[in-house]
Formats: sequence, C-alpha cells, structure tokens
Amino acid sequence: MKVTKKKATENRAALLRAASRLFRERGIDGVGVAEISKKAGLTHGALYAQFPSKEALAAEAFTSGLRPGLEKITADRPGGLASLSDFLDDYLSSGHRDKLAAGCPMSASASEIARQDKIVCERFTEGFEQFVALIEGNLGASAVNADKYQRALAMMAAMIGGVAASRAVAKADPKLSAQILRAVRQVVGEVGGQKARVDGARGRASATKREN
Repeated sequence: MKVTKKKATENRAALLRAASRLFRERGIDGVGVAEISKKAGLTHGALYAQFPSKEALAAEAFTSGLRPGLEKITADRPGGLASLSDFLDDYLSSGHRDKLAAGCPMSASASEIARQDKIVCERFTEGFEQFVALIEGNLGASAVNADKYQRALAMMAAMIGGVAASRAVAKADPKLSAQILRAVRQVVGEVGGQKARVDGARGRASATKREN
C-alpha cells in the first residue's frame, strides 16, 4: 500500500521524536533501529524508507533535539528576547539535569559523539557553533583576558561538561551534583560579564549583570 506524502511526513516526525528521546536517554549505541521503530509505532521498513542508515537518523535526530533549546533562547518574550542570564539559569538547572531524555542532546551525548560517524559529529559541531554564536552576541564586558568568541567557546564547553558531570554524580551524591551546577553557573556567568553575588552557603552564588 502506497504511503501518502502526508503520512510519510508524519512517519518521519514520529521516528525523529522517538530516536531523539531514546538516544539522549540511552545513548546512540544503546538503542537499535528495532526499538526506535517500535517506539514510533512503525516498522523497520518505514524507518529505512525515511533514513538510509541509523547514522543518518542519529544525525537528523540530534539536530531535531537541539531545535527546542535554540527556539527557547531566540523566542520573543514579554520583556524581549531571552537574556544570557535566563539561558544560563535554564541550562544549568536541576530541571535540565533531571530531564535527560528531553534536555540538550549535547550534554546528553557529548562523551560518545567522537565514536560516531562523521555525519553525527558534524551535527554536533553545527549545534555547538550555533549556541556559541548566540552566547557571543550577548556577552558583556569581563575581566577575563580573552575575546568574546573565546569566552563563548569556553562557556558553552563548561556548561555541557557541567551538566554531564552533575548527572554523573547525582545518584551517589545529590549535594555534590547541585554544587557542580551552582559552581559552573557562577563561573560562566562571570566569564560572560556578570558579577557574582555569593549567598552565604558553600558553593552558592548567583550573578548579576556587571555594570558597564
């Protein structure tokens, strides 16, 4: 039975949703095409009618998984576009840490991307550079002796690693997990041009915009 163009589009979207969540939750190598097809309510044939390989699916699923985060940063809000502070708060939050399957695919998959095919590495690189560009465009003055691009690179890398480390220790030491998020939030905020305001408890700090 011939699949209509509309149905084929729906199948593709369902496969991307299923693959994106499963890859973030279990890892690209930890999930097979059979499980992805089943999760999407489709067959192997439907999957391979849309994607020539698992690698091609993983690459597009990675891009699809990044889209909500990019839209969140650039979306219009009552007070204007999301600020750098909003982005840092959201990315380095316990909510983001705890939603592995629905969070940023870069922090969920960074450790395994180097072992994947070039096409998957390319999608990671593109996504990373998109986030870096958005950060760079919102940086304030800083005492850090580096240009804005270098600061943005360091901030995004630290954020990805910070969330990954926070997740890694969360079950064994929830307190340490929270401290990692707070520490990275403070440091990347300062690199971004924000001034730290320590609240008193060890490892606790928030940041306020540095006065220009």
